[in-house]
Amino acid sequence: MAHGRLPGAEPAAATAEDRLLWEQVRAALRSESGARNFETWLAPLAFLRCEGADVHLAAPSAFLADWVNTHFAERLRQLWAQRRPGSRHVIVTVQAGGAPVVGIAANSADIVPDTEMALSLPIESRYSFENFVVGKSNELAYNAALAVAATGTPGFNPLFLHSTTGLGKTHLMHAIGNALQARMPHAHIIYMSAEKFMIEFLAALRAKDSIAFKQRLRSADLLMVDDVQFIAGKESTQEEFFHTMNEIISSGKRLVLSADRSPQNLEGIQERILSRMAWGLVADINPADYELRLNILHAKVAALPNAVAVPDDVIEFLARRITANVRELEGALNRVAAYASLVNQPVTLEFARATLADLLRAHERKLSIDDIQRKVAEHYRLKLSDLLCARRAREVARPRQVAMYLAKKLTPRSLPEIGRRFGGRDHTTVMHAVKRIEELRALDRELDADVVLLTRQLDG
Repeated sequence: MAHGRLPGAEPAAATAEDRLLWEQVRAALRSESGARNFETWLAPLAFLRCEGADVHLAAPSAFLADWVNTHFAERLRQLWAQRRPGSRHVIVTVQAGGAPVVGIAANSADIVPDTEMALSLPIESRYSFENFVVGKSNELAYNAALAVAATGTPGFNPLFLHSTTGLGKTHLMHAIGNALQARMPHAHIIYMSAEKFMIEFLAALRAKDSIAFKQRLRSADLLMVDDVQFIAGKESTQEEFFHTMNEIISSGKRLVLSADRSPQNLEGIQERILSRMAWGLVADINPADYELRLNILHAKVAALPNAVAVPDDVIEFLARRITANVRELEGALNRVAAYASLVNQPVTLEFARATLADLLRAHERKLSIDDIQRKVAEHYRLKLSDLLCARRAREVARPRQVAMYLAKKLTPRSLPEIGRRFGGRDHTTVMHAVKRIEELRALDRELDADVVLLTRQLDG
């Protein structure tokens, strides 16, 4: 079996639809993991086939297959299940004739021969202060990160960043590393996860090389440790972590830490470590508001490859509907753009809605048929009872069809249920209404504008 960085040699059992789903999964993985980690660990995977509830992938080496099964099996399963309901297992096997892949992955336990490379994870060049979009929710963290990256001595140490996942902590840490390296080319910068700190420390103990480990770590001009909540309950690791923090701070070196919550809310970590963490500047990053989400999307659209055109109404739609975190927001945009390129279709509001159907269901605010009926009646200045009665006059019948159309497009309700909610009408009446409005939208600009406006108002 052949393999490659782009699937193209899948067995005949792999359908065109399955291959398209694999491209969507790959795009999501690239967005989540970063280009460098993706190319090292995930791009070599080849798609083989889907069999029932199983998705079969192939890796070019046992080493890579084992790493993916250990670190990414669950995320792969989730991504497939979102796009192919019923997918329950992702099976990664080894292809014959594949060459081993060597590299470093974020939050990985793997150690490569070069000790300095093994100690520090790569600083992603794509993360910079210039492409970090600033708003009220992240302004303090951004300005604090700028101060750490400046050539002078910061007025605080350490910098402790905290937020829920996907709001920009890691972006700022990489931006600090890139900016400081540009200003101080010979600076020794180490970026690692707390999990990697623990694994490297325990490995050094087993190899009776803990002194060398400490020397390499404490020689850093800038030490950044991501996700420090993962050392909770690890007493020997915490002991070494505390002494490392002390050494870095007392020697005037820079220390940046991040976690998913503030120091006072971290559990299972020694009080003296928490005190040290809070000794400098603690900066939280709050969820992005609508305005910031909109600005982020405009910035990301401008940077999209192949000049993919994303209309303003789609950007506004995504900013309203994808509110959990920035990473998910960017992932949704990348998914829409990638899918549009693959199927050679323009990006429209309906296209975005169809492409992100599974994601939108997760964010659904349970829009009801009653909500739609009230909004349509208000828009056309009718009584709610007019939409439910048997009158067939055009001034009532057309708004009723619009309401049925929106109920079908914006809710998961079945045609018979929609018909019942419109005065006990048959499901074929709803089918006719949906078809008729779809036809008229292409011919009647005023009606199309009404539908677009109502959709925005109901989505919001």
